[in-house]
Amino acid sequence: MFVPAAAQAQDGPAIAPATGGPSVAPEEDGYALWLRYAPLEGQAKAALERFDPRLAPVSAISDPTILVAMQELDRGLSSLLERPLAAGGDANVTLDCTSDVTGPEGSYRITGAASGIAIMAADPRGCLYGSHALLRELSLGTAPGRISLDQAPAMPLRLLNHWDNPDGSVERGYAGRSIFDWWHMPGRSDPRMIDYARANASIGINGSVVNNVNASPLFLTPRYLPKLVALADAWRPYGIRLYISARFSAPRDIGGLGTADPLDPQVRAWWQAKADEIYAAIPDFGGFLVKANSEGQPGPQDYGRTHADGANMLAGAVGDRGTIIWRAFVYSAEDETDRAKQAYEEFVPLDGEFAPNVIVQVKNGAIDFQPREPFHPMFGAMPDTRLMLEVQLTKEYLGFASHLAFLAPMWEEVLDSDTGRGGNVAQVVAPAGMAGVANTGSDRNWTGSDFDQANWYAFGRLAWDPTLSSKTIAREWAAQTFSRDPAFLAASVPMMLDSREAVVDYMTPLGLAHLMGTGHHYGPAPWVCDLGRPDWNPCYYHRADKGGIGFDRTAGGSNALAQYAPDIAAQWSDPAAMNQDYLLWFHHVPWDFRTRSGRGLWEELVARYDRGVAKVDDMQTTWQSLSPYVDPQRFRAVSEMLAIQRQEAQWWRDASLAYWQHVNGLPLPAGAAPPARDLKAYQALEFPEAPGE
Repeated sequence: MFVPAAAQAQDGPAIAPATGGPSVAPEEDGYALWLRYAPLEGQAKAALERFDPRLAPVSAISDPTILVAMQELDRGLSSLLERPLAAGGDANVTLDCTSDVTGPEGSYRITGAASGIAIMAADPRGCLYGSHALLRELSLGTAPGRISLDQAPAMPLRLLNHWDNPDGSVERGYAGRSIFDWWHMPGRSDPRMIDYARANASIGINGSVVNNVNASPLFLTPRYLPKLVALADAWRPYGIRLYISARFSAPRDIGGLGTADPLDPQVRAWWQAKADEIYAAIPDFGGFLVKANSEGQPGPQDYGRTHADGANMLAGAVGDRGTIIWRAFVYSAEDETDRAKQAYEEFVPLDGEFAPNVIVQVKNGAIDFQPREPFHPMFGAMPDTRLMLEVQLTKEYLGFASHLAFLAPMWEEVLDSDTGRGGNVAQVVAPAGMAGVANTGSDRNWTGSDFDQANWYAFGRLAWDPTLSSKTIAREWAAQTFSRDPAFLAASVPMMLDSREAVVDYMTPLGLAHLMGTGHHYGPAPWVCDLGRPDWNPCYYHRADKGGIGFDRTAGGSNALAQYAPDIAAQWSDPAAMNQDYLLWFHHVPWDFRTRSGRGLWEELVARYDRGVAKVDDMQTTWQSLSPYVDPQRFRAVSEMLAIQRQEAQWWRDASLAYWQHVNGLPLPAGAAPPARDLKAYQALEFPEAPGE
């Protein structure tokens, strides 16, 4: 029985040409991420040597953030030059952190000339971000005198959401255990926490929610407060504010009250006292993230109250000191219509009722971080409420940490989507921000696979500037993380840009969704139809039968399409004319439906599965050609992951087609290879050791 295994970009800074062919780096384990500051070569090194960077002495610097920025500059410049910076003489790399640079906190300006480089900002955090930006430009081969940047963050909050638990486990985590050692805190000072903060600061991330949205009330107990203080103190110089996920029922669970009703005066007083206690210890505490009345979590609806009632009660407790981030990911067993509609129906009627310091956090799509979803209809539908975009770095539905899937194209798709209601998604969320479900863990390379680091990097860069292209981001990351050699980038960047589409093709082509195995979400299971709740079953989403396949969300079905603005809904209303990437998301169509490619639906479905597998073949071939540019340890690690991905892509293709044939009774198109096993063999597979339960 089959058992599955667990052309050069033209935009962006100039990449200096290599000299004398590629030179293989020493063994690396990926811990340094994109902050390797690999020594420059050729013209780029000569230009930096001629500039001969010198920094002002740091002994007189009292601000910890400016001190961190200077230390990073010293570290980075020394590494790029392969020598300590020259001492003495006037500094020619200067920081002015009280300049007249305008814009939100963290804005900066960099001006480079033959005589010197000036990093200017109105606050220390801007100097820190500017220092990292300078090192990024130099790492990419830009000559010092050509650097000119004027940058401001597009969004005020750029947060990582960790789904980490007190016992060190990580929900939907595929990179080992939690990076937070709650057991030994606050006594042990873990240097990994500083390197985590450096990495976040380098891409503009300014907040971290340190615990699971399925929250333990332990994080609100006095025992945990010193642990949180230790983290907040360590991260403060790096511009990172600490947040925690709060369990809504905490007044009842740990507070000795008989209720958590948000309108109960005792409950409100309990939360006020708790907020005061936290802010007394952590004055810059960011606030609370809350998952309520979803997947069995407690919330205000338990008492007949609304989401606004619950959020506003907490908002009153923190006041202008912080923010309440209320997740819009809700679905319940009582909803018998269409899970894709529920969040819109619960939240949109509450527009304008949330307190000013409340943000509603909305997933990129209406279901649950699928390989492809249309943008969530809530974006643009709540003009009087601040909405935040939530994306997932950890690839719960995209092959865990095993499959190479660069997610910037997915997020770019969402951010650029026109809502039909006065702007695209990026413009809608600009007053609030972006949150990313973190993919970091205890693995030495942080993210489980080396290429998953690119999703951490891409999230920070897009949250800072959502107009950046995926190509620019991929090129930056690949050059800093592996090699700046133009030949390496010409091959690796297109591979990255195509990778997510490959996953869509071999997992969920043509708008299919939620076909993954029960619980662990590992591997294909479109045959699961008998779970207790309808919307736990893949059959609920694909609705395949002898006559056709797909979820009818038009007026003749669930009418979820009506939640979008009329102009947007019109783009998806005609199955023959619409973008076929979303065809089966919005329509139930016959197996012989003529797609825009000219093929019938069944033939098109098979072609897309085959295209996805073929793309993984291409990725393997590309990576093998890049061995001269990558150190042996990381080259081997990526090669092993790609081998797993190739095997599992074939599994996805074969198991899915075996099931669809079981349903439709159709022969495979001419030339298509039959599945390697019969359907029963795929249905019999079990994975008790799969992570992410």
